[in-house]
Amino acid sequence: MLTGFLEAVFNGVSIGAVLLIAALGLAIIFGLMGVINMAHGELMMFGAYATFVVQNLCKQLGGLWFEGYIFLALIIAFIFTAAVGLILERGVIRYLYGRPLETLLATWGVSLIFQQFVRSVNWVLVIGIGLFSLLFFGGLWLLNSRTNLGRVRNWIVAVILLLSLGVTIAAGNLLSQTYQQAVTQPWFGAQNVDVTAPTWLQAGISLAGVQLPFARLFIITLTIICVAGIYLFLQRSNWGLRIRAVTQNRSMSACLGIPTQKVDAMTFALGSGLAGVAGCAISLLGSVGPNTGQNYIIDTFMVVVVGGVGNLAGTIVAALGIGTANFLIGSGTLALLLSPVKPLADLFSFFATTSMAKVMVFALIIVFLQWKPGGIFPQKGRTVDV
Repeated sequence: MLTGFLEAVFNGVSIGAVLLIAALGLAIIFGLMGVINMAHGELMMFGAYATFVVQNLCKQLGGLWFEGYIFLALIIAFIFTAAVGLILERGVIRYLYGRPLETLLATWGVSLIFQQFVRSVNWVLVIGIGLFSLLFFGGLWLLNSRTNLGRVRNWIVAVILLLSLGVTIAAGNLLSQTYQQAVTQPWFGAQNVDVTAPTWLQAGISLAGVQLPFARLFIITLTIICVAGIYLFLQRSNWGLRIRAVTQNRSMSACLGIPTQKVDAMTFALGSGLAGVAGCAISLLGSVGPNTGQNYIIDTFMVVVVGGVGNLAGTIVAALGIGTANFLIGSGTLALLLSPVKPLADLFSFFATTSMAKVMVFALIIVFLQWKPGGIFPQKGRTVDV
């Protein structure tokens, strides 16, 4: 029984480690910027799919490429999701600072778009997006080089938009008719895909009778590196100093010459990149699908709130606690451990499924927040100036 309990604790800690990586990014975005980013789960999904793509490319090359693809996947997942986050911040979030409810609704809509994008993406869609961006934003760049257009400018923008859409739709129809199945076949589809871990991550070690898979040990190590890296970045780098300064007093930071808009963009990109790293870790634990992010986003928000908004130490404690509690209750380990006490054993047996365990943990968190509404380590965050 003790061995089973220790294995369950280890598995719970590894799940908590994934939540911690994701919560690090969300704590930066939500805790330091005041933005409720409901698309954070989809950024994790993008990181998982990036890992799947890198795995397939490296599998074709074989040899050392496949054995080390996970490190390349981590880098690409971080860069790709950071770029998506930067575009999201520049295109949507920057207009909604100081309005958390609007950011919630806007990013929830973006999350639905991202989910459908993964289900439907094909060559026609990718080429269409690229062509539209080239025509529309190129037209805006040329337009901005002209001055004294006055009221005519808005009409010209509308014409550029219509022409860009028309050319993009026509090009998409031409591609579909010419190449048909080759360009219209979805890359991923609605079904889940599997990521195969490198050979050296598929084994494990036994310690005092407790089986420790290398994949979960790798995730825990990755989490430690991410936490240490974020701490050093925020505490020892110039940009980390700027982020902390804007967090404390945005107006004063702007008066001292700190580029607050660049700080916002970098902060959002960094948080999004960490979500991609979390997605890479998730891909080692199970299959990946368009709804992968939705399975983690609620738990990630709970980690940030329970730990204390913007507090790194609280985020670590909350992530490991929630991840471990979810696994101990959902796997039935806690019910088995409390079998001598029949009423408690029956109670935890009722919640011994993944979905019901989340319900119980959520209820316990509600009770906890009644006692400590500011979280484990409450910390005052920044109020964004409108």
